[in-house]
Amino acid sequence: MADTALQGLVERIGADHVVRRLGIEAAHEKQLFGQGTLLFNVENWKLAPWVIETALKLAGLHGRARRNADRVEVRHNLVTSTRLPAAFDGFIILHLSDLHADISQGAMRHLTDIVRTIACDICVLTGDYRGKTFGAFETSLALMRDLCARIKLPLYGILGNHDSIRMTPALEAMGIRMLFNEQEPITRNGATIHLAGIDDAHFYRTDDIAKAAAAIPRDAFSILLAHTPESYREAAAAGFDLMLSGHTHGGQLCLPGGIAIKLEARLPRRMGRGAWRFQTLAGYTGAGAAQLPGRDHGAYAAAARRVTR
Repeated sequence: MADTALQGLVERIGADHVVRRLGIEAAHEKQLFGQGTLLFNVENWKLAPWVIETALKLAGLHGRARRNADRVEVRHNLVTSTRLPAAFDGFIILHLSDLHADISQGAMRHLTDIVRTIACDICVLTGDYRGKTFGAFETSLALMRDLCARIKLPLYGILGNHDSIRMTPALEAMGIRMLFNEQEPITRNGATIHLAGIDDAHFYRTDDIAKAAAAIPRDAFSILLAHTPESYREAAAAGFDLMLSGHTHGGQLCLPGGIAIKLEARLPRRMGRGAWRFQTLAGYTGAGAAQLPGRDHGAYAAAARRVTR
């Protein structure tokens, strides 16, 4: 059974979900083969960081890679929709993903300086606050606390495949409304849109898009937070208008020009970084604030605009 620190979460989302995720964390969080959507989970391979660092040093690229990893860029994207209420025209969402705070402290320092200058209506965080997929998370939480204190409320978040559900009480104490296959209405000048978030669909497979969408009117404009964009088909089928994700790091390791070597996700490469569309669903996959090497998107600001036919 879940411990007392998670009792509030149990009462909100149910014991089955909490116990299931805790069970997977206990039994499979370090697993290399057979868990999640990929056969081989390279990020759980203990030698992976050493192999990458050694290869970069031999190629003379380690210094460049380290500078790229610490550099934080703000990318802007305009999302248009005929379904967006007029009251939300110009609505700005600050999207942060894959901070891996404890192993990317240089990027976190830069991001902390940047976010205080960004004007937004809401901020959303799409998971992976911890560096490793297992182990201690206190340092990550301390860095997250410092960052969140500088961001204008409200904040909404979901967990990623690197995060433990035990981090939830501390994240919510920072003012982040964590979403576990849930939705929250957002009102503005008498109009409403809906923001939903699912639990990790990549490694833990504890996502439930149907449940997250159940309370959303079909004719309402809705946004889905999903750690990985791999759920794009289900999101489109459920009627979501916009999907914000991360996880891929834009390929984590990239060739010159930002060409991804590997996405660590089952999806078309065009969805691995930046803006994309699938049927009526608009999407954006943030490249994260921690990666080697490549072009980082430490923060992504989306402005929504209503358009008429």
